[in-house]
Amino acid sequence: MTVLDPEIRSQQRLLWLVALGFFMQTLDATIVNTALPAMAQSLHESPLRMQSVIVAYSLAMAMLIPASGWVADRFGTRRVYVVAITLFAVGSLLCAMSTSLPLLVASRVVQGLGGALLLPVGRLAVLRTFPKERFLQAMSFIAIPGLIGPLIGPTLGGWLVEVASWHWIFLINLPVGLIGAVAAYFFMRSGPAVTVVRFDWSGYLWLATGMVTLSLALDGLSGLGLGQAGLLVLLVFGLASLVAYWLHAMRSPAPLFSPQLFSVASLAIGLLGNLFSRLGSSCMPFLVPLLLQVSLGYSPFEAGLMMLPVAMAGMAVKRITTPLITRLGYRRVLVGNTALVGLAMMSFALINPGQHLALRLLQLALFGAVNSIQFTAMNTLTLKDLEGSQASSGNSLLSMVQMLAMGMGVAVAGAVLAGFSALLGPGANASPAHLDTLASFHATFVAMGFITLASAAIFWQLPSGLEPGLVRGDASAAGPHEP
Repeated sequence: MTVLDPEIRSQQRLLWLVALGFFMQTLDATIVNTALPAMAQSLHESPLRMQSVIVAYSLAMAMLIPASGWVADRFGTRRVYVVAITLFAVGSLLCAMSTSLPLLVASRVVQGLGGALLLPVGRLAVLRTFPKERFLQAMSFIAIPGLIGPLIGPTLGGWLVEVASWHWIFLINLPVGLIGAVAAYFFMRSGPAVTVVRFDWSGYLWLATGMVTLSLALDGLSGLGLGQAGLLVLLVFGLASLVAYWLHAMRSPAPLFSPQLFSVASLAIGLLGNLFSRLGSSCMPFLVPLLLQVSLGYSPFEAGLMMLPVAMAGMAVKRITTPLITRLGYRRVLVGNTALVGLAMMSFALINPGQHLALRLLQLALFGAVNSIQFTAMNTLTLKDLEGSQASSGNSLLSMVQMLAMGMGVAVAGAVLAGFSALLGPGANASPAHLDTLASFHATFVAMGFITLASAAIFWQLPSGLEPGLVRGDASAAGPHEP
């Protein structure tokens, strides 16, 4: 019987702890989608106005990610990880106890703040524990739950809604969170002492204010009931805050994100492409289960099962993505694939009650495949030319942009759907109630697909001969919710 070295046992425990936190985070990002109609019915809200539940979680994560590294250095990785997983569990309990949409949104913010620390702090603990030659292998192990969470999340959420209630999609986090917090306290090392640099609080506040106000302005188009004057004030204030951050960063000796990062062409184009292409594509996990339940009469469990082809196809094409980029180059792959993602999204406007099931499954699988290629290509492009300290800062910036785009994309989709619902509402010769919204969904898919299609122009600015090169670290870890 082989006895493992205590050091190896300690490293294995750390990997399982970080993987557990990553699984909780990715699972909760997708498990909510199929439960939104049931939540809306319970909270006496319209299912077409529930996007705030997703936006609040993504925005809270985007806000805290830039500070996660500093917080871990200042208070220690073990202490912060225990607090993060506890905060996530407490947020989950508050979500389950919520009796109104505003309370649920506030609880999702608490949950998102905990989730924002789980992966970055866990990844930092792994980086400081494992030698360089084993780091990539360790990160590959941690990435597995990131694939499993989105795969089972929608189906598990739909099943829990049917056999119990929507509250259980949050309550299942409690025992997992308790076990994780206790295990982290006893088995995770505090890590070596780190010199803590002065945190750029001014820049952080300007950046966070800009992100929050812009997201609230977008969500307010449909979810908050704000008037045009209120939306305009939020929009202008958010843009002014981001400009203030940029001016601050240009003169600060140690800014949160240095403007010099954008002198790297691949990072600048990759970040802008991430932001605008995700504004379109990130709405699909929100729109598709909603369409299936509200307009086509699917049960929550059936809607969750229909999302399996998206995740499975996304995992299947991972093997061919790198050879594809190597052969064709980033520019051709990203321009062509971005167009395919946009067209695949627009194709959902053809969905109707008489469509054959096999065709619908093929449609979902094709979207999952091209969307997975898009994520991998964009992430590796963004990080591939960064060196030294730029790599850590660029990775944090990419993670923040991804979460921000996910939240804003759902907010935009909710606003567009609400607008088309008002414009194309049931007339005198309306069809049955569950089909009244179908035309609105069709128009929304076309609009959001067009946003993604237009973002191909950003990737067109890449040099035609750009080589794939090598990606520093683990680029797959930059996107926490990707198939």
